Parts: sequence; structure tokens; C-alpha cells
Amino acid sequence: MHLIHVYGKKYERGSNWSEPEVLELLQIWSDVPVQTELVTCLRNQHVFNRIASTLRQKGINRTGDQCREKIKKLKLEYKQKTLRSARYYELMERAQSNRSAATSGSTLPLWGGTVTNQVTGMQGSEAPGHPPRAGEILEIKTEVMSSDDEAVGPPEMLYEFGPVDEDDEAGAAEHKHTGPGAEENAEMDGEQGNAHVVCSPSDCSDQNMTGSSGAGVSPATAPIVMRDGGSHGDQEGASGSFHQRKRRRVGRGGDGVLSNALAGYLSWQQTAEERFLALEEARMRQEAQAEERREQQEERRAKQERDHEFRLMSMLTKVLSSSHGTEEQSVSTSRETIPGTSQTLFPYLLPNSAKAVPSMLWGDQTAQYNPYLSRRGNSMRLKQGILQEGYNQYHANKHDENSNPHGIINLGTSENKLCFDLLRKRLMRPDMLHVEPAFLQYPDWKGHSFLREEVAKFLSDFCSSPKPLKPENVCVMNGCGSLFSALAASLCDPEDAILIPSPFYGVITEDVGLYSSVKLHHVPLYSQPTGRDVRPFQLTVEKLENSLKEAKKEGLNIKALILLNPHNPLGEVYSSEEMIAFLQFAKMHKLHVIVDEIYMLSVFNETDTFRSVLSLEGLPDPQRTHIMWGVSKDFAMAGMRVGTVYSENRDLVQALDQLGCFHGVPGPTQYQMAQLLRDRGWLNSEFLPENRRRLKEAHSFMTEELKKLDIPFLHRSAGFFIWADLSKYLNEKTFAEELCLWRCFLKHKVLLSCGQAFSCASPGWFRIIFTDQLHKLKLGVQRIKNALEELQGSSVLETQRTASGGQDDSRGTARREDTKTVDECKDQTLKTSSAQTKLDTIHIKTEPVSLADENFAVINGQSDIRSESLDSLIGTLRQQIHTSDWLEKHKPELAAGQDPTQLDVFTDLLGKARK
Repeated sequence: MHLIHVYGKKYERGSNWSEPEVLELLQIWSDVPVQTELVTCLRNQHVFNRIASTLRQKGINRTGDQCREKIKKLKLEYKQKTLRSARYYELMERAQSNRSAATSGSTLPLWGGTVTNQVTGMQGSEAPGHPPRAGEILEIKTEVMSSDDEAVGPPEMLYEFGPVDEDDEAGAAEHKHTGPGAEENAEMDGEQGNAHVVCSPSDCSDQNMTGSSGAGVSPATAPIVMRDGGSHGDQEGASGSFHQRKRRRVGRGGDGVLSNALAGYLSWQQTAEERFLALEEARMRQEAQAEERREQQEERRAKQERDHEFRLMSMLTKVLSSSHGTEEQSVSTSRETIPGTSQTLFPYLLPNSAKAVPSMLWGDQTAQYNPYLSRRGNSMRLKQGILQEGYNQYHANKHDENSNPHGIINLGTSENKLCFDLLRKRLMRPDMLHVEPAFLQYPDWKGHSFLREEVAKFLSDFCSSPKPLKPENVCVMNGCGSLFSALAASLCDPEDAILIPSPFYGVITEDVGLYSSVKLHHVPLYSQPTGRDVRPFQLTVEKLENSLKEAKKEGLNIKALILLNPHNPLGEVYSSEEMIAFLQFAKMHKLHVIVDEIYMLSVFNETDTFRSVLSLEGLPDPQRTHIMWGVSKDFAMAGMRVGTVYSENRDLVQALDQLGCFHGVPGPTQYQMAQLLRDRGWLNSEFLPENRRRLKEAHSFMTEELKKLDIPFLHRSAGFFIWADLSKYLNEKTFAEELCLWRCFLKHKVLLSCGQAFSCASPGWFRIIFTDQLHKLKLGVQRIKNALEELQGSSVLETQRTASGGQDDSRGTARREDTKTVDECKDQTLKTSSAQTKLDTIHIKTEPVSLADENFAVINGQSDIRSESLDSLIGTLRQQIHTSDWLEKHKPELAAGQDPTQLDVFTDLLGKARK
């Protein structure tokens, strides 16, 4: 029995309450009778048991302990002002007012009614509502349980009003024996104001439940003693048992003694509750502080370990670069890189021997080549995006206002979370719950015909096509990512390349390269307008031409061009003239054009007009133009995984049909999407206008907050994001500093997307999502502000340290350089693509920035060590090796019987270290 009780406590504390259940609980708990009984009773378990019983009658299965624990938590949140609904505050304030009324002493607890301290039948000039005479006191009579009463339940409490003296018992005896005159005596008692009311403090009897069915009798107006049953015979029995009751004499000097005692008890109870809440709040605060201290200590420990490891790697890089001294090696050492790609700052750490083929990740992660997988499988397994670290932390520590208020807020994933109420209402209609046998069978892999017909009609209307689009040109797959992958496989051969302006949605790199080994060749767009540009990050045909020429010089075979309109992450909406110029450029060079218009209905400013490619009178090259759209963004349904492509190239549609078995959409989902696309009344009058209104409102809030923080941004009116410039918070205009800033945001529990994830050529840009609930946006903005204030404070300290000069200055500079080296090196990966260890180096075009490394001067691709000699570096490295186990922890996997000293990577280093 004890084990069951303990298990129940755990279950009760861990139960989750929905908002309707909480509202129902507060509605019952805040009523005057319940508050009155809670105030006056010594133990309140029976009260919460009856609250639970009432909830069960309403279909809410909760126990009394669960109700009590939830009320305690709500009271604590009300005191801390963290309740999540205005309705909660109203009900809590109502309970407070009812409790105050109960403590005034004007009412007594009854479940379902109240007993006033007035006598029902008053004499003379006493008016209702006036206090009783000084000689009247409140007397509580307790029944003596007979054997029959024990079988029925606990004893009842008799509340008697009016003066009590010794003559009452004699009157009661006379009442018992008068026989036919009993009725008359009862009436006389009523006239004299001696009204007796019996009520049960532990059960919901008919007498106490007044005003519901009319069968009960109000205790406040009952002229005679009443029992369950209420018949004349029962009244006679009650009169017979009257002499068996014991009276507890309270006092004869009026009601002052009892009132003072009751007021003192209520005051003590209120003080005890306030003390308990204060102690509970202090305990929670101490736990939060302890957890924060623990996280800070763990973070400092991990950072110190990383600093030490990468300090060694930095010195290794310098030594090896000096010993080889070739131009190609120097260029690869000093080149600006984007972390998370397959290039590396340490190409010489790989052995030349074909027998040893390690694949390693430096920093926090160490992953070895797995012999059970192919080279392609190992490449897939080890591929880590720049944001993967942040998303891993986010999924392990998601913010929840109830269960995890200190978790990470995600302002980095482009999802529309503003219209769930509209979608839930529409998706729960009966027409969405239809199932046919065809939905559960193998479909046409291009999509069911009914869905492709609705897609063609939908795109014809909303894209303003000059003529109706044909359903046979439509292909449906499980998301636009699958469409990118299938289109790359159908249009390109392995190692072919596709032009794409950068910055761009970074996942496209994996979409086209993971299966098909197709590369992306970037067309860099810069934050500062150049040449004939009139706005930042402007795409022109001239830039496309220059990038195409560069790709051909590098030996790349360009097969297609990807255009995002509206653009992600810039929010740019290209005009019809610009799109026609891009399409004509592609036609001239015989390039396919993949136009992603997934945000076409998410343009929320009336002054900005989106024109789809399908609205053009005639496409320059219709056989090479393919338009994509999906429901993830415009319908705020990223989890439904439905994407479509429209192409007049029937051969391409046939090729996509062969790949559809890998990327199909379930039949019931296709039916639901067809129903939504068919319901134009709901789309045009309810969903789309309200969605645009909410997008505009959330965008306005976020832009105003960025203005308050003095953060520059691109003011665009499409998509779910704002492209913001945080470069002024970088110590140096490098991607390493940008990554450091991104981690600072993550440390403050807010996840953003840095420019590196979008292959941005300008360090310091971030994408901030604004399509979330207002209270989360406010909290996210506050955390961004806290992170920036911390950075500004550290910058002030660095400035003061620099101004102080001397040895402290040199040490501070060394620490900054070490930190920079850490962040530059942490996310670099070593990738092995063949038995001869081939390194794939990706060239990143960046805006002209100055390299801050004090030890290198880069002139025409040549690196020259200036401030440190080779001997001093080797001496420092020897000392570090003796005091560290880094090489032991990170040594590469060797073949059987192989001597690590024979590896070319360490031969020269070990020879010089032994001298």
C-alpha cells in the first residue's frame, strides 16, 4: 500500500494539465463556498477530493492530490506573475477576493451554499443583514456517532445560531414529548430566532447543495433542524436523537470570543501560506542558480580544454608550413574557410601512405573511418553542417514555458508558427477524415491524379498564369528538398555543377550533393553595392556571367541555375524584368533554371508585388524552366511534407516519376492537400488574409526591436526572416569571429542562423526568424540583447587591458589570438575520398578583409613567418607535448604493425624535436 501511494505521488506531480482543464479547476476552486471551507477547515484534503469528483463528472479524471498540487503551482506562478493566460489571472483574483470575504467572518463554510450569521426569524426591529445581539453567540454541536451512524459515514457538524443556555435542553425534551404540539413549538422556535442548521463538512449532501435542483433546503433559511431525507418521520427521529448530542460551550459573552479565535486562526493560516510560498520560491531560485553555476563551470572547463588542444594544432600548422614551404601549402594554410565543409586547415596531418586512411573531426568531435561503410557512407556519416552543433543542443533543451522555461528558443528554423489555430480548425472538419481504398494502395508516383489536378488549378489562379496549367506537367513529392535532389539527379551527372547566388538556403547543398554528387558554384553577392548595383546583395546578369566564366576556368561543367524568389534568406522579391533577364541568360548558355517559389504567398506588404515565372506570357526556354512550390511555408505546414514541381518537359516529368517511389506522399495526406487547395473560400477569405496580417504584425515587432538595439537589417516584406547585420560586434571581420558570436547567442539560450550556413560572402550577417508567438519573440529578443551586452562588456575590458600596455597587453593579445585560432580550427573536417587520401578544397569568395594573425603576412599567396622563429616554435611545442596527452587522444588509426614515427606527417617534426 505504501508503494502504491509513493507511485501515485510521482504520477500526480508529473501529470500535465491542458488549458481547458486548468480553467475548469480554477472555476471550481475560486467559488465562494469552496474558498470559505478552505479558509475555515483544519485539513483540506476532503475539499480537493470533492473538487476532483466534480471534475470527473465533467470528464476530467484527476485526483484530489493532483488538484491540490496544481493549485499550489498556480498560486506560486500568480505570485511570480508568470501565468500564461489573462483568464488565469482573472480567476486567481476572483479566488483572492472570495477568500478575503471568507476571512471577514461573515460566512461559514458550506459546500454548495453559505450560512449567514443572521437568525432567520428575527424579532422586533432587527433588520436582515444587521449583526446579532450582544448576547448571541455561535455554538457548534457535535453529534455522537451511534452504531448506525458509523456505518453511514463520519459525524455531521451542527451549526446553531442564537443564544444558548441551559433551558435549550429542557426545550428540546419538551419538543420530544409534546406530540401533536411539536409543530407549534417548532414554529415558536422559528419566531424566537433559534434556528438550527445541520450541515456536513465532508460530503455534498442535498441540504448543502442549494440552488441546483430545488430539492435541497438552504441552511441559511431553514427554520428547524434538518437531516437527509427531510420527511416528517425523519424530523421526528431527529428530535428523538436530540438528547444524544453533546454541546461544546463557546462562551456567553456574545460572538466576540469565537470571532477573535477564528480571525486569529485565519491570520495564522495566511501567514503560513505566504511563508511556504516564499520558501518554495527561494528553493526554486537556489536550484536555478546552482544549475547555472554548474553549466558555467562545465563550459569553462570545455573551453580551456579546446584552447589547449587547438593551441597545439596552431603550432603544428606553423611548423609544418615552414618546413614544406611550397606555395600551394602556404595558400591552403592562410585561406579563409567556412567551417563545416570538407576543406581543412591541416592537410599535412594526413599520412601519405595508402594503408592508413583516417577520417577525423578535430575539436570536440573525433570520428574514425568506419570499415563497414563505403567511402560515400563515411562521407555522409561525418558530414556536419555549421549549425548542427546548435540544433543538437536545441533538441536536447527545447524551451517550454511550463516544463522548461530556461530552454533554448529557436529563432533559426524557418517555420510559420502563427496560424496553428486556423489550421487545426480546418483540418478537424469532417471532410478531412475521408479514406478510400486507393489511398492505402500504391499510387501513381507522380501523385494521385486528383491532387495534380488541384495543384494545376491552384497554380493557374494564384500564379496568374495566362492559360490553364496542365495536370500532366505536375509532379508531387514529399517536400521541396526531395524535388531538388530528384531534379539534380535527372538534369546533372556526378561532378557537374549548378550556379546559385549566395547567400542561399544552405540545405540545398546537401539536397543536390548527397545522392547525386552534384556541386554548387556560388555567385557571390556582397553587402556593399558595387558597380551598377543599387541595393545590397543585388543579383545581376553581369555577376552570373562572371561566375560562369570562373567555373569554366576551374573545369566545372555548369548544367543549371537555381533562383529563389522570394529569396531565402534575403527576403528579396525579384521583378518580372529581372526574372526574364535571368531566364534569357540561362537560355543563351543552354542552362536549366530551377525556380523555387515556395514563399510566393508569404509576401505581406501590399506595396510589394510578387510575379511568378508562370505568369509570364512566354518563357524564353520552357523546356529548361522548372518551377517549384510547396505547402511548408505558405500553408504553415512544414510537417506535411508536400512539394510540387511544374515543368513542360515531359521527359523530365517521366524521369521524376521513376524516382517518386523514394519520395512519395501518403495517400491520405494527398487527399487532405487536395481538399485544402479546393477550398478557395477558406483560403481567400480566412486563411491567407489572416496569415498575411499576422506575418506583417510579427515582422513589425521584430524590426522595431532591432531598431532599438541599433542593428542594421534588410527591410524586406517576404518570408519568415530578417537578414540582420551584426558585423559591428565582431572583433575582426572573419568567419571565425562570426562563429564565436553565434555560439555566444547559443550560450544565452537563443538559436540563430549565421551567415556561414548560407555561404554568405560577408562575415557578420545573421538570419532571425520572426514567425513565432509574441511572448517567445519577446523572450528571444531579450536574450539576444543580453548576449550583445555581454560582448560589449568584454570589448570594454579588452580595450582597458590594451590601454594598460606592458606584459599584460602581450598576454591579452596572445589569448585573443589563441581564441581566434580555436574558433577557426574547431569545425574544420578532414575528409578521405580515396585510398590515396585526396583532399577536396572548396574556394570561398569573400569580401576583402584583413587577416589578423600577427604571425603571418600574406603576399601574393605566399606566407612568411615574421615574429617567431622555427626553433622557438619547436621548443614551445616540445614543452606542450611533454605536458599534454593531446597526441595520445587524437592519434590516427594505424594499420597492424605500423610505426607511427614513420608517418610522413610526424617525421620531420620528431627529428627536429629530438635534436
